Amino acid sequence: MSKSLVSVIIINWNGGEVFKNCLQSLSKIDYQNWELIVVDNGSSDDSQLLVTQVKLPYKRNQLIQNNLNLGFALANNQGAKKAQGKYLLLLNNDTMVEPNFLSKMVTKMEADPSLGVLQPKICLMDKPDYLDNAGSFLTKIGFWDHWGFLEKDGVAFSKEREIFSAKGACMLIRKEVIDKVGLFDEDFVSYFEESDFCWRVWLAGYKVLFYPQVKIYHKVGFTIKRLDVFDINYHYYKNRICSLIQNLETKNLLTVFTSHLFISVGIAVVFLLRRNLNNFFMVFRAILWNVFNLPKILSKRSLVQKMRVVGDDELFAWAMHGVDWRKHFGDFKRVEGDLKRNEKSN
Repeated sequence: MSKSLVSVIIINWNGGEVFKNCLQSLSKIDYQNWELIVVDNGSSDDSQLLVTQVKLPYKRNQLIQNNLNLGFALANNQGAKKAQGKYLLLLNNDTMVEPNFLSKMVTKMEADPSLGVLQPKICLMDKPDYLDNAGSFLTKIGFWDHWGFLEKDGVAFSKEREIFSAKGACMLIRKEVIDKVGLFDEDFVSYFEESDFCWRVWLAGYKVLFYPQVKIYHKVGFTIKRLDVFDINYHYYKNRICSLIQNLETKNLLTVFTSHLFISVGIAVVFLLRRNLNNFFMVFRAILWNVFNLPKILSKRSLVQKMRVVGDDELFAWAMHGVDWRKHFGDFKRVEGDLKRNEKSN
């Protein structure tokens, strides 16, 4: 078994018993050489104290205490700066792991130096025969296709597969990759930061792999239900547009990005026609953020393009999915329903 040190980074915000269950599952893993770094985003339930209450077989642990909820991107970057490991495992506080999950993932990474990021099969904690995520892919209109989302586990999800993007709920990252491309864009605050990161991983010449020999369990919605849905979707729109600008080659800015922007404006118009003014302004606020921050975005784009060793044509030949309009419309209706329920509850 590999002796490489793994830095396990968990972001906590009022995790309560769910976070306790996560730590207890970690206490049973068979991999010995790991450290724990918990970044607490201003919890008010004292759940950050669980780090000292649950007996864990690690040699070193750190608690980074923030006074406010600084978001997922900045908090993970804080943890990464303190990490000593050859590998970094980003793990949500609302997950549970199996005893051999880390030993299997590290063994896989050690066997293939081209792997930059490894994602296990992420199952629903409350419905373990169904999936939360098995990887995500870019589409020709700039929206993402989340493979396996809420689908029943089966043969289709039993084979290793290169994926465009892993999910931040659980991803094992080679430290040298972070040294080359950075980790998360802190302007993103939360949401879509892992997709933007994985895109840079591919552009730098590393691979992102779905590894179904390992399962973890995710209590989907635990954190999101306690946040403002409008704010969540604002960041999704804002960050997705920003990522497209920063990472696409120029020729695809004229196709993929333009299509995405046109459809985003169309979605805003639909909200307006339905008199959902909050939703309308949410989308346009996301677009305007990118307009106002365009000089900064273009500066970051320049750095990404200089780092690039893989062209879009090579990457998109397998990583870009076709447009499933029915699925996208279903996603729109689901989000619209979440926004309506959020508005009624406020």
